[in-house]
Amino acid sequence: MTDLRRILPTFPTASFAALLPTVEQHAITTTDLLTSHPADIAKQTHLPILDLKRLIATIQASLSDDLKPTDFSEEQGNSLACISTLDPDLDAALGGGVPTGRITEFAGESGAGKTQFLLSLCLAVQLPAPYGLSRQALYISTESGLSTSRLSQILRANPIINQRIDYVDRPSLDNILSASLPDLESQEHILNYQVPVLLERHNVGLIILDSVAANYRAEFEREGSSRGSNMAARSNDLIKLGALLRDWARRHDLAVVVANQVADRFTPVGSTPRWSQHQGATQDTPLASRSNAPRGSMPSTPTSSLSFSMPNEETPAPPALALDHQQRWFTGWGDDPLATYALKTPSLGLVWSTQIAMRIALFKRPVYGVSHRTAAPIMADDEFADGETGSTLRAWRRWMKVVFAPHVQSSGQGLQGATEFEITLGGLKTVTKKKEEQTSGDEKNEE
Repeated sequence: MTDLRRILPTFPTASFAALLPTVEQHAITTTDLLTSHPADIAKQTHLPILDLKRLIATIQASLSDDLKPTDFSEEQGNSLACISTLDPDLDAALGGGVPTGRITEFAGESGAGKTQFLLSLCLAVQLPAPYGLSRQALYISTESGLSTSRLSQILRANPIINQRIDYVDRPSLDNILSASLPDLESQEHILNYQVPVLLERHNVGLIILDSVAANYRAEFEREGSSRGSNMAARSNDLIKLGALLRDWARRHDLAVVVANQVADRFTPVGSTPRWSQHQGATQDTPLASRSNAPRGSMPSTPTSSLSFSMPNEETPAPPALALDHQQRWFTGWGDDPLATYALKTPSLGLVWSTQIAMRIALFKRPVYGVSHRTAAPIMADDEFADGETGSTLRAWRRWMKVVFAPHVQSSGQGLQGATEFEITLGGLKTVTKKKEEQTSGDEKNEE
């Protein structure tokens, strides 16, 4: 039973010294002990069944003690250790910041601001409470390397960091450790062997994985291989990765933050996506699902729920049970019944969604230039005739939305409960309504 020490490092093995060698000799894992009947294990190992029951009961008690449940009411009292985003309003929307002891994910398309959040956290974790933990950060990259130039820019311009020039614990790039994971083979080696050594030698309070989907997309989406076997292997790897990251977060009381990519959702052939229709259009879901039947295949009369479909007959799944209807609650896109923007889906699917404790969705929408015949900026989803002037891209608007979390209430539908922010030289900054009105007034004066 070679995995008992790994799963429960503090397990009292001395009390079962007469049992464990025999159990290990028969290659019985901790999972086998917890899922098999003690009589079957006793028959296989020829060990006393009462001693085996005592061993299993001790393992169950040790696992229960290792869970460390938290009280929601205590977290509301700001007793939960969090890392700041270096912006008070963003921290308030996140329930105090990014919590320790859990896996937090930032999901969004390229340019939505994922890396900016991660870099801000790398500096904030070095600050004392209430902004940080006075600890170091470990930045693990699967794509581009750590942007030291951007970190230096935030250090020079952020008001929270520079509010005291003579601050003893001022953040430094020297307190940010970094590692690169170019493929899954190196990822498995570094995460299982090198990172544990770093955690023992350094006072790490934050682990960042940017991004979690890159290597899995490269390794499991190749042509010429069975899609089913690839998906099963990927799901198995994701479960192992989630268990490893949660173990670090809980054992070392640190925050694990991952960045995740997103993919476009496509509708079935012949259907019209809801985000391309006007207000008051049909409530059909825009999500592409294998359970959806082509338009026109729905029967005109009610059929019995016990009836069997004929061969080659496509029977649509009930909307409440279809993936299209369910995934709105864990993806962050699709909960608005009249969404006017293209929907996305975080990479790695539902299997990875069950491994994380908190998902934060980042949105971006373009703002086009003011034409000579209009007095306000033209949004990407606004209606304007083809050939109309003023289609020059001027800026991007960005929002942060809490999809699900155990310690803070989720945001509302669409962008209603989301927090708008901008990226400045000093990092992230919330956009207030007063500033929006002032910006609109300045644009009108220009006209």
